[in-house]
Amino acid sequence: MTTEEEIAEFLPLREPTFLILLSLAESDKHGYAILQDVTEISQGKVKMSTGTLYEALARLLDQGLIERVPETTETHPGKPRKAYRLTLKGQQVGAAETARLQTLTLAAQQRLGPNLSG
Repeated sequence: MTTEEEIAEFLPLREPTFLILLSLAESDKHGYAILQDVTEISQGKVKMSTGTLYEALARLLDQGLIERVPETTETHPGKPRKAYRLTLKGQQVGAAETARLQTLTLAAQQRLGPNLSG
């Protein structure tokens, strides 16, 4: 089990990193599916290039926040797709970032009151 201090070292997450973790929280995905999901989650505001995505995935793998899914017998043309999933540590970091953002949102709502526009 990862300690709260270890989780806190990852925060705050950059927006694309957080969106990748959110995408993988739902299910295992390959790179192209992650790209599509990140665009959908962000309502089109974040569109990553494949280079940016694969750099982020490599970093997340190194940090132990995601892992490769063992290759399946799925057949499709071209190269085999590499699929990824969240690790327990990745789930914990995603949850901690969500809590951090909720705290900030609550503080903003309290300070800005009913004039807060979304």
